[in-house]
Amino acid sequence: MSSNSNHKSSTKIVVSEEILASPSFFGSFLQTIKDVFSDKGVLLLLMIAPIIYGFFYPWPYSTEVVNHVPVGIIDKDNSPLSQTIVRYASASPQLDTKRFLNEQQAIDAIWADDIAGYMIIPSGLEQQVLSGKAASVSVLGNGGYFLLNKNVQMGFLQAVSTVSAGIEVKKNVAQGAYLATASAKTQAVPLKIIPLYNQTEGYGAYVVPAVSILILQQTLLMSTAMLISTWYEQRRHRTNIRGWLGRIAALSMFSFVIGCFYYGWAFELHDYPRGQNMLGSLLFLLLFCPTVATLGCVLGLWFRQRERSMQILIFSSLPMFFVSGYPWPAHQLPEFLQIIRWLLPTTPGINTSVQLNQMGASIAQVATGFYALAGLWIFYFILLLLFRWLTSERKNAY
Repeated sequence: MSSNSNHKSSTKIVVSEEILASPSFFGSFLQTIKDVFSDKGVLLLLMIAPIIYGFFYPWPYSTEVVNHVPVGIIDKDNSPLSQTIVRYASASPQLDTKRFLNEQQAIDAIWADDIAGYMIIPSGLEQQVLSGKAASVSVLGNGGYFLLNKNVQMGFLQAVSTVSAGIEVKKNVAQGAYLATASAKTQAVPLKIIPLYNQTEGYGAYVVPAVSILILQQTLLMSTAMLISTWYEQRRHRTNIRGWLGRIAALSMFSFVIGCFYYGWAFELHDYPRGQNMLGSLLFLLLFCPTVATLGCVLGLWFRQRERSMQILIFSSLPMFFVSGYPWPAHQLPEFLQIIRWLLPTTPGINTSVQLNQMGASIAQVATGFYALAGLWIFYFILLLLFRWLTSERKNAY
């Protein structure tokens, strides 16, 4: 009698273990959501951190365009012409000018980070111009800070070009030409520059939409890897294919909501170009988020320790951004990086997102990005099944 009862109880235990190891898609989906909300570290990374980033990361770039860059001017000519150049440079919104007596003072000011560059007006400039000889001024900028250096060069260029155009007009008028004709000849082919997709040419509008996809990826990667590693430590990681799909769907849902928050509210709050192809952007998120979540599951089974997920992944953000092809042309990267960068979701993700949401590209025009993400998801899921099999083999070995 007792042997029969023992047999029944052991049968119950085996059945319950099989049920736990073979959950349904919906059961895994709900259990993952429950575990996310019960794990403060995962919830912080998955939901709270990207929302905070959405508020505060664009804040330093709120002015968008760099203006009033401090620069120096060394006027060795002290002529009416040089004073005109100084006056036009001082009137430029890009520059905030200071006068220096010699070049060494300007160099010391650059070393002290007081100015970003300076212009030298050589002695005898006006006399050379009036006599028809070649004349020039020198602009020296701090090449170690390329954004400020660009403003230094452009601000001085506009000032000198304006003065030079006025001198040409006066020369032509002195030779008997009408003022309107002389003005037209100074620019025979007018240049009209029209910036597309970023009308203000703002730095924030350039960098934040791209970095937001990186933030979306990294927070989802780290939180997923942490959760899976925690399950591994608790021996709760084993499940069937339906179970893994349910977990991936649940984790992707959280990231999809954050992506909609970026597209629908954060970009509008900071007045970035947005919503050009909203349907395409939502379809992109529906593919991008599961791809990243699947990679996070693979990494969680690989790391097997909760702390290791954060320790390793937190250092990968900058390399992933730099090899994505957004801050630096991809064809200029070393050949090795041009190949391995396609193993990362950010490579097709960043450019596809910007092209859809900011530039208004059609889905057909960014089909390569969608195909790449789909291929990565299949690749990651195969790796996940392989790691699932390896962990099962490890369990059987013990």
